[in-house]
Amino acid sequence: MRKIQMVDLNGQYEDIKNQVNDSIAEVLESSAFINGPHVHAFQKELEDYLGVKHVIPCANGTDALQICMMGLGLQPGDEVITADFTFAATVEVIALLNLTPVLVDVEPDTFNIDIEAIERAITPKTKAIVPVHLFGQCANMDAIMELADKHNLFVIEDNAQAIGATYSWASGKKMKSGTIGHVASTSFFPSKNLGCYGDGGAIFTNDDDLAHTIRGIVNHGMYERYYHDVVGVNSRLDSIQAAVLRAKLSKLDEYNQKRWQAATKYSKAFQGQDHIVVPKIACACGSAQNTCDCHVFHQYTLRILNGKRDALVKHLNENNVPCGVYYPVPLHKQKAYVDSRYKEEDFPVTNQLVKEVISLPMHTELDDEQIQYITNLVIDFVNH
Repeated sequence: MRKIQMVDLNGQYEDIKNQVNDSIAEVLESSAFINGPHVHAFQKELEDYLGVKHVIPCANGTDALQICMMGLGLQPGDEVITADFTFAATVEVIALLNLTPVLVDVEPDTFNIDIEAIERAITPKTKAIVPVHLFGQCANMDAIMELADKHNLFVIEDNAQAIGATYSWASGKKMKSGTIGHVASTSFFPSKNLGCYGDGGAIFTNDDDLAHTIRGIVNHGMYERYYHDVVGVNSRLDSIQAAVLRAKLSKLDEYNQKRWQAATKYSKAFQGQDHIVVPKIACACGSAQNTCDCHVFHQYTLRILNGKRDALVKHLNENNVPCGVYYPVPLHKQKAYVDSRYKEEDFPVTNQLVKEVISLPMHTELDDEQIQYITNLVIDFVNH
């Protein structure tokens, strides 16, 4: 059996090696390292893929989220609602801009932000909602957009983990994740479904005026060289990373289908296990093996119900199976974000999830032998 990786970037590289190497060599020979032809081509190709009017590449996913908030003109003291159960970057940028983060609980089955918790948290100071499409599946955007319209709020999609996922509206309409709210951010960190070979990110919007503002922000506030019209930052996607992303974008749907197939095999193996809860797929295609794009499985995350999660992590590592706990500490308990406004009774789901979740290896190169080895280890340990 091949060595099991949490993310097998080398195996993925071997499949696109010639295209990647040729494209990087082209960048090196042209010396167009910043805002070169590959950046502009990638921007257009990603716009076409997503069906969105504007893609603005930037340096990383955290910058992307911060720039979204800057572009919307949020001011110190404005409240921004987001999920307690996610990576810290989501709340980090809120704090950096002197906005007021308002953390709320999540759903126990999808792990995405809880709609009723959002509604309870809205105050006259609330200006935006940041739904995180966690682990590869969209939050309930029908309900979120309805709340936003009702209370005149911005919706900023944190799409760092769900690039390529499709959201099905209650009406039957379908849209790509990251194209639904007023603006969205994504990350091209190497381990993402669409990852580069360093840091990278992008912002998506269908709003022409907002796109214009953001294009200035990412480039020191300049629309014309040395004329600074808005307060900006230095956040640009470099040409080498864009070249890598172009090679991978053409295969993104294939990559996501491979993840779906691996996830389906995992869930089938765990079927009927009393102490193991497999990921819920919220959309109607959840039972259609090999054909679904509503969950792109950035992570395959189980809940272990019998208190053996931490021991299982140790057991898997001892048997050469990497795994992850995303996330071990709720944001409201992180030292940087502790706030007297938060009450433990407001986070029952998150406080439980951090004790139960475990993410298994998930990538495009997983094979049946590896999946069988992993699932057998998990089942045997949890049941004994």
